Amino acid sequence: DIDHLNPRVQKELVEWLNWLRTDVGFDGWRFDFAKGYSADVAKIYVDRSEPSFAVAEIWTSLAYGGDGKPNLNQDPHRQELVNWVNKVGGSGPATTFDFTTKGILNVAVEGELWRLCGTDGKAPGMIGWWPAKAVTFVDNHDTGSTQHMWPFPSDRVMQGYAYILTHPGTPCIFYDHFFDWGLKEEIDRLVSIRTRQGIHSESKLQIMEADADLYLAEIDGKVIVKLGPRYDVGHLIPEGFKVIAHGNDYAVW
Repeated sequence: DIDHLNPRVQKELVEWLNWLRTDVGFDGWRFDFAKGYSADVAKIYVDRSEPSFAVAEIWTSLAYGGDGKPNLNQDPHRQELVNWVNKVGGSGPATTFDFTTKGILNVAVEGELWRLCGTDGKAPGMIGWWPAKAVTFVDNHDTGSTQHMWPFPSDRVMQGYAYILTHPGTPCIFYDHFFDWGLKEEIDRLVSIRTRQGIHSESKLQIMEADADLYLAEIDGKVIVKLGPRYDVGHLIPEGFKVIAHGNDYAVW
């Protein structure tokens, strides 16, 4: 409840941000409820504090059909995320949480994995358009945890991590899942695969299959990930690839 258009507010917030960066040691910002003030204002804070990284929470509703599920086409939703980054400065440190991917992935792992391939053959979330500026996640303190406002299906959480930790974008890990759910070892294994294989925010994604019970994708020609219960996929895996991680309805070659 502060007036971000007030020059004094802007000046004092910029001074505070610079103090956090130079004196305390923080070098990145998370803009909470970024739809509550304009991207032009966020640009002032970014330009005048010069963080190495900035991510915005722009949580708006996806487009839903009469069946209560997200429409296949979520272009307006991800365009809103892209627009914010463009206005703040596409060549700078600004990124946004990829709520489009989160919303689609929530539903896809419930037996509708075909949703993970857009009509253009690319990923349907922001990572399909501008992966370098998309911060992917499975849950956060609002969607999961005690607030439980839009939780990922609890028995399929590792499918979510198998997806974001092998795909383009900048993935982040939810504290609860890592420390409280007993998933540390599984998540660590996926993180180490991403690191060893050099997968990064702009890695090349090739979707090989996207059916109700199977999603199969190759990243940078180095890693293949499978989501879904379909077991017999050996004929789809190129020669030379070996399974290096697996769990409940996911595998990584």
